[in-house]
Amino acid sequence: MKKNILIYGVGPFGSLFAERLAQAGHSVALLDHEERQQELKTYGIVTENTETGEQTVTHLPVVDHLNEKDHYDLVIVPMRKNRVSEILPALAANKTIPTFLLMMNNAAGQQEFIDALGKERVMAGFPHPGGFKKGHVMHMMPVEEKKPMALPIGEVDGSVTARTREVAEVLSSMRGFRAEIRTDMDDWLKTHVALLIPTLAPAVYACNTDQEHFAATRDAHVLLKRALHEALQATQNAGVTITPPGIRAIERIPEPVFVLMVSKIAKSPTFENVMGHLMNVADEVEHLTDEFYAMVRPGHTAMPTVDQLTAYTYGKKQPLSFGSKEIPLRWGGIYGPAIGISAAAFLVKLARKQRGHHSHEFHQGHF
Repeated sequence: MKKNILIYGVGPFGSLFAERLAQAGHSVALLDHEERQQELKTYGIVTENTETGEQTVTHLPVVDHLNEKDHYDLVIVPMRKNRVSEILPALAANKTIPTFLLMMNNAAGQQEFIDALGKERVMAGFPHPGGFKKGHVMHMMPVEEKKPMALPIGEVDGSVTARTREVAEVLSSMRGFRAEIRTDMDDWLKTHVALLIPTLAPAVYACNTDQEHFAATRDAHVLLKRALHEALQATQNAGVTITPPGIRAIERIPEPVFVLMVSKIAKSPTFENVMGHLMNVADEVEHLTDEFYAMVRPGHTAMPTVDQLTAYTYGKKQPLSFGSKEIPLRWGGIYGPAIGISAAAFLVKLARKQRGHHSHEFHQGHF
C-alpha cells in the first residue's frame, strides 16, 4: 500500500530515503530549514555515490511548515539529535499524524519524545548508510540491491504491533533496504553511541579530522582501542544490554592487531566518509558525548582514556602530533595473538554478512 510520507530533515539520510521512497511509488514531501530548504527548491535532491561518482537528481514537493491539520501517514525524522528539540513543538501541535519515526543517535532514551508526542505515535530507528553534505550534493555510500541494508526500527516499549510491521513494510519498499524490527531498540541505540561517540569521533578529532593524519598516528589508534573497552564496560555497568552482544569481540583483539587493522581501514576510500561526516557534525558529537556521560554516570565506572579523548571533542587539547607513537602497545595478559586474529576475522566476516550492524558501522565510519 502506497503511503503519504513527510521527510522532516533532508540531510544525507533524509535525501536518500526520500529518493528511494519516491521510486517505490510513495507520495513524498520534504521539509527542512533555511539554506537546505532553498537548495531543495532550487536543485531538488542530489545524491552522489561515493564509489562510482554517479549522481541522481530527484524533484519532490517541498513544504514550508508542518501545520496543525496537515495529514501524513508517516513522518520520518532523520535528524541530528541536538536539533530535534526545537522541532518537537511543531510535531506535537499536529494531532492527525499517527506515526513519527525518529531515526537518529540517541543515548538519552525516548522519554522526551514520548512526553511531547505520546507513546502511541513514537517509533525509534536508525538510518544507514554513511554520508556527508558538500554544497547541495549529498555524498552517500552505495546501497546495493543484491545486499539490502538493514534499517533497525522498533516501538519504544519493545512491542511488535500491526503498526510496526506496516512501517517496516514501507521502509523495505525502498530499493536496497530492508527493515529490521527490533524489540531492544533503546539498548541498540545506546550501544551505538557508546561504540562511536566517545571513541572513534574524538580519536579522529585528535588528528585534526584529517584522514592522512589519523591513518599515520598510532597513538590515536591505541587510545581508540582502550576507550572502546572503557565505554562499553561503562555502558554495561549502567544497566544497558550491549547490543548486539558480538560487538564485544572487539575487546579480544590485542592492541598491535587492532592498531594494524585501524591503520589499514583509515587509508581506505570509505573512511573518507568518516572525515566528511565529522567535519559537519561537531555540534551533534558534543551533544551525544554529554548524553553518553549522563547515561553511564549511574554505573560509577572509571574511564580515564575516554576522559582523555573527550578533551579533543571539546577542543580543549592540542591535536596529537602527526605519526606519534609515544604510547607503548599492550598485547594483554590473557589474550594471545591467535585469539586476537580470530576475533578480527570474526568482525570482518560479521561486517560483510550483516550490513547495518554496529561492527559494519565501525568499518564504514557511520554515526
